Amino acid sequence: PFHKLNFDLPAPSPSHRTPSPNYPKAAPLTLNQCSIYLIPRKLLSPAAERLRYILGEEDDMPTPTLFTEMDTLQQDGDELEWKESARWVKFEEKVEEGGERWSKPHVSTLSLHSLFELRTCIQTGTVLLDLEGYSLPQIVDEIIEQQVDEGMLSPDLREKISFVLLRKHRHQTKKPIHRSLADMGKASGGGARECPSALWSSMAVSSLRHIIVLPKCYICHAQSRSMNDISDTPSTDQLRNKFMKKIPRDAEASNVLVGEVDFLDKPFVAFVRLAQATTLGGLTEVPVPTRFLFILLGPTGKAKSYNQIGRAIATLMVDDLFSDVAYKARDREDLIAGIDEFLDEVIVLPPGEWDPKIRIEPPKKVTSADKRKSVFSLNELGQPNGAAGGGGGLAEDEEMPVAHELGEELAHTGRFCGGLFLDIKRKIPWLLSDFYEGFHIQSISAVLFIYLGCITNAITFGGLLGDATDNYQGVMESFLGTALSGTVFCLFSGQPLIILSSTGPILIFEKLLFEFSKNNGIDYMELRLWIGIHSCLQCFLLVATDASYIIKYMTRFTEEGFSSLISFIFISDAIKKMMGSFKYYPINTDFKPDYVTAYKCECLAPDPSESILMPTDNTSSLFGLNITGLDWSQLSKKECVKYGGSLVGNTCKYVPDLALMSFILFFGTYSMTVSLKKFKFSRYFPTKLRKLISDFSIFMAIMTFVGLDRLIGLKTPKLIVPTEFKPTRPDRGWIVLPFGKNPWWVYLASFVPALLVTILIFMDQQISAVIVNRKENKLRKGCGYHLDLFWVGVLMAACSFLGLPWYVAATVISIAHIDSLKMESESSAPGEQPQFLGVREQRLTGILVFVLTGVSIFLAPILQFIPMPVLYGVFLYMGVASLSGIQFWERIKLYMMPSKYQPDFPFLRHVPLRRVHLFTLVQIICLAVLWVLKSTVLAILFPVMILGLLVVRKMLDMVFSQHDLAWIDDILPGKDKKKEKKKKGDKDDTKKKDKKKGRSDDSEDEVRHVRFYSWQM
Repeated sequence: PFHKLNFDLPAPSPSHRTPSPNYPKAAPLTLNQCSIYLIPRKLLSPAAERLRYILGEEDDMPTPTLFTEMDTLQQDGDELEWKESARWVKFEEKVEEGGERWSKPHVSTLSLHSLFELRTCIQTGTVLLDLEGYSLPQIVDEIIEQQVDEGMLSPDLREKISFVLLRKHRHQTKKPIHRSLADMGKASGGGARECPSALWSSMAVSSLRHIIVLPKCYICHAQSRSMNDISDTPSTDQLRNKFMKKIPRDAEASNVLVGEVDFLDKPFVAFVRLAQATTLGGLTEVPVPTRFLFILLGPTGKAKSYNQIGRAIATLMVDDLFSDVAYKARDREDLIAGIDEFLDEVIVLPPGEWDPKIRIEPPKKVTSADKRKSVFSLNELGQPNGAAGGGGGLAEDEEMPVAHELGEELAHTGRFCGGLFLDIKRKIPWLLSDFYEGFHIQSISAVLFIYLGCITNAITFGGLLGDATDNYQGVMESFLGTALSGTVFCLFSGQPLIILSSTGPILIFEKLLFEFSKNNGIDYMELRLWIGIHSCLQCFLLVATDASYIIKYMTRFTEEGFSSLISFIFISDAIKKMMGSFKYYPINTDFKPDYVTAYKCECLAPDPSESILMPTDNTSSLFGLNITGLDWSQLSKKECVKYGGSLVGNTCKYVPDLALMSFILFFGTYSMTVSLKKFKFSRYFPTKLRKLISDFSIFMAIMTFVGLDRLIGLKTPKLIVPTEFKPTRPDRGWIVLPFGKNPWWVYLASFVPALLVTILIFMDQQISAVIVNRKENKLRKGCGYHLDLFWVGVLMAACSFLGLPWYVAATVISIAHIDSLKMESESSAPGEQPQFLGVREQRLTGILVFVLTGVSIFLAPILQFIPMPVLYGVFLYMGVASLSGIQFWERIKLYMMPSKYQPDFPFLRHVPLRRVHLFTLVQIICLAVLWVLKSTVLAILFPVMILGLLVVRKMLDMVFSQHDLAWIDDILPGKDKKKEKKKKGDKDDTKKKDKKKGRSDDSEDEVRHVRFYSWQM
């Protein structure tokens, strides 16, 4: 939008105006040739032009947070005092009419008239910037002296003003206390000697609340120290005020004093900025040093107007943009420019369509201050000055989403192991903090939560592996492998927040491999060892060649499809296991209380003629017992089945209350966890207690329903943990030898199935890592895709030699680990939502989780009290919680919502709803295909299908525009390069045309309504 025009100007004459001090000074012109930049007038208002130079100056010191307090002049009995009426940290809090409590924080609503009156006050009042002040009396004297010198205040009013401004301040934390006899004696024996007490009784309050009639004799206190009623040091109440927790440590104060008196005929206005923040005794509610002071005293009859002006300046002082202006202002005009810019951004609500008495709740999210300030940067002259009303920057919903970029961690170095070395170099500086940052109470709740999830997963997959491999790998191997792999990975990996676990595709591969070995006479454990060795070497090759670079092409489409699938698997597995309780312990729907005597279950001896296990003479024994001598009616259910008997009766398959009790434990654990997790947003109890309850929500839910189970005393299914340290299968050891049982060609041929395992490991690991390392998690220590894959490869080989299961990143448990370690700001302004600061990045929680998993064998006497339905409830919570924040899930819910009830998502503002539904439908179809695939034997091809998602996403470029994909997905990296290349080419073409044609014709339409800025200004 800027064009440089060169033309001749006459030499400057003496009549020309001198340069303004508010704009950069140019060197004197020695030639008649002058270059002038034409800036379109619509881009920058005069106020914005001034602020651009003020805020554009580089300043290493950030602007402190301002705590603003407004006090109004009131009469308490026979005394004048300043009473606190409102305060601001970010939002406004008023003292309620009853005066007993603060109001809820709310957005300040100002009248437009009060802002114009404030502008007039700053324009006509006293402005003292960088005043050297050390006490309130000295500052008051400076203000009064300045007004007297400028002829704005009569000298005979000097003492009256000083007397009023130095009255004591009563804050809301101090409730009014009746004057004691000692106080009255002190007053009558001190400064009141020269002023008869009868005159003090002449003080009165008019019908208007803030109209103060001052005693005529306060002049006699002019030179008396008793005139200064305010304390020089903070009181005990100030120092103990709990409100300090809501204020940042580096905060400074701005005090607003407004009131009306009967001796003034025009307002007394002063705006003061101290050179250094100074603690002014009892002036402020909290012991925060004061930096700004705004005083407004005026004639009687306009109390409401003065109060509104005070609220206006207080609201401006806590505004991020104006507070920067207040700190950097060089003169009165800069402050006025700040008010003008604030007015440019003001949005007016029609009085007939809105009730001003309504207090607007603080929003959950506000526009970033940096975005508002960026339009005044010297580097962004071309930015329009505002969206609404010309102020501020572009609205957030009008900005294009950030381009898909995963950071330098996935840059292709082109060097041997270049990415691996960079990962190690990146992680070494954080190694020490990775341990000491884990010492926090939040880590305890995270360890307990993830530990229970891991042992449940280990038991589940261990049992399934035992069935699939004839106990070559079972629960014991699963526990040991989980402990070994997880501990090593958390100690040395690039992203220790990732939790390793067995996955469904690996289970399918193990099952197929065992069946292949059994059918072909090949030793399963030795074949598995060589597959693990080959897969380890292939992982090393991928690390050495920076192959993780292809993860850059996995956009939101692939990430959300994969994470949604894993979440749905967790949810479905939890529900299936719960439904299994109704199968094993069915509810007797035919039960009739009146026929309870007819219900029975008997154990009948087997028929000798039909039993193939029983000897024909009936005199032999089975299992060491004499079958003939057994009393079958006295056997238990298990003994009856064990010895070949049969159960007959209508109650044999009925176990009272177990199914219903299991469902109560299952659903109760899930619902209580969800409720307690949201408890930190409730209104009950202090903030720290709410946060503590939220952090320990899962542990509290588990303990509650374990206690309920023990109280009821039903035989619900319990957690079964191995109690002996030995392999599940007696004929195998802890070490698998690589040679001796299979032909030599097996060692080479195992390369082929190892390639499939490597693809499976690579895709599972790296997609989970991308989800964990999302920019939304605000991880500050970086990640290490190459380092993670390196250690996964090492652990593949180690577990193969030990005959343990293979492990890879578990998406859902890793997301749960991230969620349990999220940090929020502790000191937030009243009404402000706690800011998400990031995740507590450390290695300690992961290490403790896997160490506890390893020693669970010795914790069996304790763990045996945990009902399995409780752990199924934890699984259900993990699956549901991992769906939160996934845009794909939010778009699915849009199918069931009428348009007018749909949430205000940014992508709905920029992409037609039908296109959004089409994109979501494609994702649903892909998810359904993956779901069907994982439920069959073809689950072994699962990683290949994940690669297929990349192909589908590439094909979507032909269906959707890049604009639509930028909002509902991400633009592929290649598209960004093409766009940049195209833009660069367009610019080159434009330059060539400009050289041939010249710029005079092109500039003619664009420079209309322009303002010329040169040295002549």
